Amino acid sequence: MYTGRFAPSPTGPLHFGSLVTALASFLRARQKKGRWLVRIEDLDPPREPRGATEIILGSLIAHGLDWDGDLSFQSKRGSHYQQAIEQLRLDGLVYPCTCSRKQIKDAGAKEGKDGLGLIYPGTCRHAPPTQSDSPGIRMRVNDEVIRFDDLLQGPREQNLSKASGDFLIRRRDGLFGYALAVTVDDALQGITEVIRGADLLTETPRHIYLSQKLGFTIPEYAHVGVALNPAGQKLSKQHGAKALDDSRPAQNLVAALRFLRLPVENEMSRMPVSEIIDWAITNFSLDATKGIESQRVNF
Repeated sequence: MYTGRFAPSPTGPLHFGSLVTALASFLRARQKKGRWLVRIEDLDPPREPRGATEIILGSLIAHGLDWDGDLSFQSKRGSHYQQAIEQLRLDGLVYPCTCSRKQIKDAGAKEGKDGLGLIYPGTCRHAPPTQSDSPGIRMRVNDEVIRFDDLLQGPREQNLSKASGDFLIRRRDGLFGYALAVTVDDALQGITEVIRGADLLTETPRHIYLSQKLGFTIPEYAHVGVALNPAGQKLSKQHGAKALDDSRPAQNLVAALRFLRLPVENEMSRMPVSEIIDWAITNFSLDATKGIESQRVNF
């Protein structure tokens, strides 16, 4: 069965860009007569204000985006991530790392070409076993190219050794890395297609690589164009993106549908949310945004 998902991090309320991604994945699942799951990616407590999850869920409900099954919280799934690490350890694919970001920079590490941060120079890869009580865990990568065909952005490839080098799957503070958690969860939840923002396009080869090494089925990927503010910055809390106004869901939905290139009429903003959603399920086309990595909006 087709299974999609929306997986927000509870670092603040949803904004317009979040709505676009949620709506695209929801409509795709409903068109496919499949399941649409919601997973809260709450792996970084210091960045998660109290009540953010409830606000996010309230926004989804207000905009007619009802999920299937139980909510999933990454903070409760640590045993699954640790089990994956143990499997990788047995296969000789991970090693402990005590390097700080400063140490990596001081070692002459260069920025990767795909915006994934400093390329890890391999300092701890061949080091003797560490005596540290809380080392990070790094995933070994090889000098090979990961290729995939994104449903919206087309053929992509990345050499992980040149983009990031060996990457962290558990931090020194004990928090699990995004790449590991999202890969494990997508596999265990049976996600068949991942629809998310194009800002995560360069992260995808890591997820595919982990899936390969863990023996998981690799889902299809479709990266929807990112909503930018008038200055060309991604809509985000960091750049002052406004929280969704849940008191005007019809207007928000119409704007999001326009972003997704659906032929909406102005009067639709006066329709009940349920009718807008029904119309959108019938008329949605994922291919309408093919090749668009970003769009500027005034929202």
